[in-house]
Amino acid sequence: MKSDIEIAQEANIKPIREIADSIGLKEDDIDLYGKYKAKLSLDVWERIKDNPSGKLVLVTAINPTPAG
Repeated sequence: MKSDIEIAQEANIKPIREIADSIGLKEDDIDLYGKYKAKLSLDVWERIKDNPSGKLVLVTAINPTPAG
């Protein structure tokens, strides 16, 4: 089984703007955080919520602190 780092190093990542354009998102729909990350406006969810192939995926993270 491949390790997480091996999988990550083999990934062919695309700029998030390219992905957003390919699925029809408008410039106002996303807030870019570098080349590969973005936050979506909740307006996007309102537009796709009745689409049977539309999905909402929530991703969160907690950064470790020096105090633990």
